[in-house]
Amino acid sequence: MDDFGTGYSSLSYLKRIPIETLKVDKSFIRDIAFDTDDAAIVDAICSLSRSLRLNIIAEGVETHEQLNFLRNLGVGTVQGYLLSRPLPASELTEILRNGCLIEFKESAA
Repeated sequence: MDDFGTGYSSLSYLKRIPIETLKVDKSFIRDIAFDTDDAAIVDAICSLSRSLRLNIIAEGVETHEQLNFLRNLGVGTVQGYLLSRPLPASELTEILRNGCLIEFKESAA
């Protein structure tokens, strides 16, 4: 379920629709490192996902602080400009073919 927590994503869908993955909306990720409300919401979504045995993806990750916060919550899949700008499939294929991997080091925060 994309953009979980916004728009038409209702908690009742988690029971009615066979969902395997929740994607946390970038609006919650943007200020996660310093907004306690956003941090609490993402923490709750992660707890809910674990309880329901759902995968979780965080979108809009742009800083190492956001990445580290999400890692501490056990989020292993992220997307955002910290990793790459949007790419055409052909360009991504070439990057993967060349074995170019991105390595992140923990930031001192």
